[in-house]
Amino acid sequence: MSKLKPNKGMLKRVRITAKGKAKVRRAFGGHLKSHKSGKLMRSYRDPNFVGTSDIKRVGAMLHKRLKAGGK
Repeated sequence: MSKLKPNKGMLKRVRITAKGKAKVRRAFGGHLKSHKSGKLMRSYRDPNFVGTSDIKRVGAMLHKRLKAGGK
């Protein structure tokens, strides 16, 4: 049987925390910022974790057991 290799694209986008949560960057904050409010742009700085609905799929792509994060 071949090695279980993690998905390289997912590895570049997800960081696993010490508690096993998957930390990701929020979408829509990279460019075209002039029409977005300051409040919205500040909210993009807050840590964002993969939700319960996606955690199983992300864990399967990385071959890791992950915990669902959130506030």
